[in-house]
Amino acid sequence: MSFQHPSFGRIDDKRIIIFDTTLRDGEQSPGFSMNLDEKLRMAHALATLGVDVIEAGFPAASEGDFESVKQIADHVDGPVICGLARSAARDIEAAGKAIKGARRGRIHNFISTSPLHMKYKLRMEPERVLELIAFGNKESRRYTDDVEWSAEDGSRTEPDFLCRCVETAIANGATTINIPDTVGFATPDEMERIFTMLKERVPGADQVIFSTHNHNDLGLAVANTLASVEGGARQIECTINGIGERAGNAALEEVVMALRTRHDRYGMETGIETPRLLGMSRLLATITGFDVQPNKAIVGRNAFAHESGIHQDGILKHAGTYEIMTPESVGWTSTSLVLGKHSGRAAFRDKLKALGYDDLKEETINAAFQRFKALADQKKIVFDDDVRALVDDESRDHERVRLISLELKGGTEHAAHVVMTLEIDGETRHVTATGNGPVDAAFRALGEAFPHEATLALFSVANVTEGTDAQARTTVRLQEGGRLVDGQGSDADTVVSATRAYIHALNKLLVKRLRGEPAEEVA
Repeated sequence: MSFQHPSFGRIDDKRIIIFDTTLRDGEQSPGFSMNLDEKLRMAHALATLGVDVIEAGFPAASEGDFESVKQIADHVDGPVICGLARSAARDIEAAGKAIKGARRGRIHNFISTSPLHMKYKLRMEPERVLELIAFGNKESRRYTDDVEWSAEDGSRTEPDFLCRCVETAIANGATTINIPDTVGFATPDEMERIFTMLKERVPGADQVIFSTHNHNDLGLAVANTLASVEGGARQIECTINGIGERAGNAALEEVVMALRTRHDRYGMETGIETPRLLGMSRLLATITGFDVQPNKAIVGRNAFAHESGIHQDGILKHAGTYEIMTPESVGWTSTSLVLGKHSGRAAFRDKLKALGYDDLKEETINAAFQRFKALADQKKIVFDDDVRALVDDESRDHERVRLISLELKGGTEHAAHVVMTLEIDGETRHVTATGNGPVDAAFRALGEAFPHEATLALFSVANVTEGTDAQARTTVRLQEGGRLVDGQGSDADTVVSATRAYIHALNKLLVKRLRGEPAEEVA
């Protein structure tokens, strides 16, 4: 393949373009909404990670989405900044305006092409869909030379019609063609066959980049992505930690490390700085309040843990016996035991840098250090994961509600009683409450201080490290009118940890209230 792409110049057939949609498809996950500052922070981190394209949002969806795409386009250098749009004039105009400030901007327009979607979702005949494909790509070219077109539900589209759709998109200005497995239905051999067919049958296929976007409903997203690469796709659409609609998307860290580790099979390169993968995963978990499972590939805390005696013996003799990549290659450090109560601010800063926290605000560092000193007084040893938990808590943007202090009285003879001080919208507020236990009392106090209709859908407590002096890490899920948000908090005191998690979720819920989803609309 040899042609000039408007954003990437001469295309190298061995180079995979990494298209990150964490801020668009990923943010559509229940409970994963981000505010503008959080999106900007993620976008800057993605740029540092080395992604080629950031899909920053869906500008026509809401004023908040438009502004976040615009701010990312105006202030984030390096990657192509992309805005999503349906095949509708209003959508495309909003995307064009949002990406205007980007050094390299892209409009990603889409329409459904499967028989099921055309009949029941769009209520359109195939010829009308082809007309809108032509319109959407022509209209997008009014704003940028870098235009991507997606066949929504492409994996369930009839092959002959899919070829007609792709040919129409290319003829009308698309420079990237994306065939998504929108509902996670396809198998790897089917995805490979789709791309092989399109490259063989569609006129002009050698003058565009083919892209793959796979959902994980059957747990095949990464496998389908790699199969698509073998079929000729040279752009991978993925998200950090695999977040996304329903069961999520192909996980960026997994596809990148699969390509790197199995270079013997794929022979492909990416521009990703892989030692930053763990830090990127933890940053997203901090912002969304949703941790990855311990056995998650690449970034789960058990990914490089070995408990079996046979495995431990092999690792001690030669790491390659049971590790196909080094922990350091994705950001894990070889040591976990570091700080104590006599450690000072300089040592704390060094540890933050070693853990990948190199972009923290000064006030965040100071707040985390104060909590570290308090924790060090309670624990003999402060582990890396303890430090991460502290920093993650303090890195969040507590927009409206912030915990100042909490006092608790209770026991076997008396009902739990909580005295809490909060800062709400910049004003200090004191509140007391009783409950059927300390956590219930704390949550009742929050409801009294900041009245809301959200209900508790999930409450989970785990320990950050081992031992009776370990910090508790609490996850709280709130539900309100169909909205779901997850919050996390950590503290040596479980009740304080739970309160922090509830407040984190509550703040996220307040952000999510501002979001709106558009109705279906076409040109």
